[in-house]
Formats: sequence, structure tokens, C-alpha cells
Amino acid sequence: MDGRPVSHVTTALLAWLCERLARERTRVLVLMWDHASWHRSQEGQHWLRAHHPQAKHAGAIRLLVCPLPVKSPWLNPIEPRWVHSKRAIVEPARLLTAAELISRVCDYFEVEHLRPLTQKVA
Repeated sequence: MDGRPVSHVTTALLAWLCERLARERTRVLVLMWDHASWHRSQEGQHWLRAHHPQAKHAGAIRLLVCPLPVKSPWLNPIEPRWVHSKRAIVEPARLLTAAELISRVCDYFEVEHLRPLTQKVA
């Protein structure tokens, strides 16, 4: 993503994920959410409350939000992957360029590089 992860970017990402996963016939997306401000924001909560009835009525993908307790990284299954991936990707001797970092992240996680979301400033 370009810029900071703020609420409208989070809701845009969720909408995109729901659309993409629906094409793959996925029925439920489980969100393991920590206490990041964009997870707890009014905009994000409002989007989720609006999405649930629409998804139920239309038979679209449902979102199952699993909030994590405060200060509990050991409960977040992605935390160990962050540690291992960071060690495999970064170089202690120098900072990587943005292009190098993107390339290494995509290579490590074996994913294609998608165009980042951009923030629209009003």
C-alpha cells in the first residue's frame, strides 16, 4: 500500500478481498485483528456492520472478525512468520531500496506483485 494504513484503505482492501475471494467461491474470510487504530476505527466498524446484512442477504462472503487481546503477539499466528520473513529479507549492512524490498517480499512469500492501493485524499 502507498501511504499509511488508515481506515478507508482498510475498508477498500476488505471490499477488494471480498470481491476476489467470492470469485474463488470462498464463503468466509477470517480476520485476526489486533488493536491497530484502523481496525478499531468508526469507519471500519461501520463498514463491517453494513457488510454483514448485505452479505447474508446476497449470499456473499462473510467476514468473521476475531479480535486479539491487547499485548498478545503470541496469539497472532502471523507474528512468527513476520520474524522469519524479516530475517530472510532484510540486510543488516544496508537499507534496501523500495524495489528490492518489494521483490524480496514477493519472492519470499511466493506471491505476485500487485499494484498497491492508493489513498485518495479529499
